[in-house]
Amino acid sequence: MEKRQDIVLGLIFVGIGIFAAWTATNYKGASGTYPMVLGLVLTLLGATVAIKALRKPINQPRTLIDAPAKLVIAMLVATIYVALVIPLGFYTASFLLVLAMPLALGFRRVAYAMTVAVVFMSLVYLVFSVLLEKPLPRELILSVISVGG
Repeated sequence: MEKRQDIVLGLIFVGIGIFAAWTATNYKGASGTYPMVLGLVLTLLGATVAIKALRKPINQPRTLIDAPAKLVIAMLVATIYVALVIPLGFYTASFLLVLAMPLALGFRRVAYAMTVAVVFMSLVYLVFSVLLEKPLPRELILSVISVGG
């Protein structure tokens, strides 16, 4: 049961990844590089899941969700995040998500969560705004500061 599910799911991800990478080859200039890399990574991860399942000697069923309450909490936090991206901006909403998700799921080391959120968002900023030079919507806080000044 588990083995067959993992093989099928892995192959589905391989197919989606190949399709995404192939589609990205039609994009003009360098705009297809990022989606192509993501497609290839998805293909690689899907193949890894399928191969790992093929090598597994035991085929036992597993529970789909071990903690349904935590799944509901994670879905609620993710929904709030999506709702906050437009009014707060991508970076602010993402920072709040990276900070709030572990705390909502029971992680209680706030200083550690804050450090991870700052480091993660710094890396996201460097990749999207500096390295890829992708424009993102202006942050709410920056808009408020510029209107007042």
